Amino acid sequence: MANELSREEYRKNKIAESKQKEAVKAKKPNPQESKKQETETVKSRRRHFPIWLRLIVIAALMVVCLVAGAIIGYSVVGDGKAGDVFKKETWTHISDLINQKK
Repeated sequence: MANELSREEYRKNKIAESKQKEAVKAKKPNPQESKKQETETVKSRRRHFPIWLRLIVIAALMVVCLVAGAIIGYSVVGDGKAGDVFKKETWTHISDLINQKK
């Protein structure tokens, strides 16, 4: 129990240790580390697949999945022709079936 520190004491010890390490690094400059630190601060992360392109790809995949689902649902489950999914008459008929009064 005597070895256990409170959170505040532990945090203060960690801060003191990090300050000591920084002081030691400042006294002994290593040319390789200084170059590495310079490149780390200057180097920015470049995305290979930008966010705007991700959004476009996701939107396109959603449209493809919607069309594929409609084709599969109408032709396989509903025993219709796959090409009929793209006709306006099909969708007006489906709309009428849904909205009819019982």
